[in-house]
Amino acid sequence: IGKIEKGKRYAQEPQRFHFRKLEVIVDGDNNPHEVYFENGRWNCDCSFFRTRGRCSHTIALETLLNPMLDEMPVGS
Repeated sequence: IGKIEKGKRYAQEPQRFHFRKLEVIVDGDNNPHEVYFENGRWNCDCSFFRTRGRCSHTIALETLLNPMLDEMPVGS
């Protein structure tokens, strides 16, 4: 029970988490897309991202993970 409570407490403190790498499959309306976060930057395999540097898939993950990503130290 102590570990469960500690885990719940950690989950309420997003500043504890520091993402260096993350790989996610996002199920788009038409196809699944591979989205990566590495060295403070997003990347997606969709054609929209390749031409514009941002897409609905990366925006969705930014929105979902914003509390933790905002706490990332510069240069991490």
